This record gives sequence, structure tokens and C-alpha cells, in this order.
Amino acid sequence: MSPQLTVEARLRRLLAVLGWLSRRGAGTARIEEVAARFGMTEAEVVSELELAACCGLPPYSPDQLMELMVDDDEVQADLGPELSRPRRLSSAEGFTLAASARAILAVPGSDPDGVLASALAKLEAVLGRRESVSISLDDPALLEMVRVATDRSAQLRITYYSASRDEASQRVVDPYHVFSSGGFWYLDAWCHRSEALRHFRVDRIEAAEPTGETFVRPEGGPPASVVAPGPETQTATVLLPAGASALLESLSSVKVTPQADGRLRVVLPVGGEAWLARLLLRAGVGSEVLEPPELVGAGARAARSVLAGYR
Repeated sequence: MSPQLTVEARLRRLLAVLGWLSRRGAGTARIEEVAARFGMTEAEVVSELELAACCGLPPYSPDQLMELMVDDDEVQADLGPELSRPRRLSSAEGFTLAASARAILAVPGSDPDGVLASALAKLEAVLGRRESVSISLDDPALLEMVRVATDRSAQLRITYYSASRDEASQRVVDPYHVFSSGGFWYLDAWCHRSEALRHFRVDRIEAAEPTGETFVRPEGGPPASVVAPGPETQTATVLLPAGASALLESLSSVKVTPQADGRLRVVLPVGGEAWLARLLLRAGVGSEVLEPPELVGAGARAARSVLAGYR
């Protein structure tokens, strides 16, 4: 089973698959070959391509959709002339397209020397030297210390602020992997307090110092960047309005059941009342907690707190 991906990651992967298929003879490939190349299951390949078959150009009539034919073990793709003809782009659109192309080329299985890479080189030549454009993230104060500790397999003692619990705690961690995602720096580390793998945002580490101890990294490389909830994580059952479904895509271990009134009955792991309250406020009117009893009314309490701040 492939790890759960965000909508953005799935879209990049799908675009990479379609680009690769369109460059083959008649756009035909065995499903097992696509799955192996892009790290997917065969069921995922079929599901994603069935979704892509609904995409095309306005007015989205049958002659304006991509031709994707999937049988028992093969898929054939034809993007059509309208989707492959040259477009006139503004500078802003050009930079956006270049950034998107680089993201697609970063997907495992993409061809770094293929047609997309060649088109990107031509686009960047028109846009100007890419060295003159830089993208940077704000570096948290303790990022360098965390990086050094990770490189040296050095254990750290940290003070970490948990937004879900709205509190700071002392922890001893073995730092495994530092990476950036969504504009933030993160650390995957073994937490000795929880006796489990944990996911930390580096800018929420308030203090850090080496313990003087080192650790042995687990075999198999760095852990996945998304850490599943542990067996001791509290679970809540909530009702959310139908429009809140997008908020659930980035959460793991979520069970969703549509209700007769249009709302969604959701069972999900929670890190504490503060985290759950923020989710309910973002979901909007119609949100409520059904269980556990101590979290019932969390949304209303949070709303009253917010309103009090404006008085």
C-alpha cells in the first residue's frame, strides 16, 4: 500500500504519469510497469487514470477530454492536439509553469532527460537565467543545531511547544531526518518520552542542547515524513458540514461517513482540545463533537474565547 498523499502530491504524480505515457509509442503501457515505475499499486494507477479521463478543455464535451483506455492489464493515453499545442504565456505564467515542471520532474519515476526536461530548459532560456531567481525559507533559530545533530547522530534534549496541546514540554530525541514542506522545516525523530517516532516543527523547538549521547540510526533510511498516530492517541467523533471535506485530506487515519442531513460523521485522532477546536472553527457552522464527553462543546468554548478577544 502506498503512503497517503496530499492532493498536491497526487496531482504532481498524475501529471508525471501522463507525461510519461504520452511519450511512449502509442501511449500504451502495462499497468504493472506504470505502478513499478512510479511507486504505486496497480489499483492506484487505475483509480488515478480514471479520474484523469474526466479532465480536458472547456466545455468538457467528450471530444475535449483526454483519451484514456484501461483494460485488464494495459493503459493507453492520448492527450489530444488541443492539450499539446503551444500556448502564449505571460512572464508570471512562465515562471509558474517552470516551477510546476520542476516539481513534476522531482517525482520518482520521471525522466530527467526526457521531453519535459528539454521543454523546461527552453522555457528557462526564454525567462532568463534561473540563477537570478531564488526561493528561500525562513530558517528557524535552531535549524542549524538540529541539522548538525542529525548529521552526527547526536541525541538532543529539547523544549517543544505543542500547538495541539497548547503547552511546552521537555523531551529527549534522536533526530533522524530534517526536511522542508509547505513553507516550514520539520524534524522526524525518535522521542524517548513517547517511546515512538514523532514529527516536530523546527520553529516550535524553543530550546535544544546535545545530551552528549549518540544513537544508531534504524536500517532502511529516513522514516516517512508523515507519522501515523500511536495506539495511545485520543480519538474523537465529530460532525462536520459537507464543505469541510477538504480539511480532512491532510489528516491520517480518518474515517468519514456521510449523514442524512448532508453533514459528515468523522472519526479521527486528536492531539488535544486546542487542536480539535481549531479544526471545528475552520469547518464552520454545523460542526460539533459527539464523543468523548470531555471534548463535547470544544468548538463552542473556542468560539466564545475568540469572541471575548474582540470585546
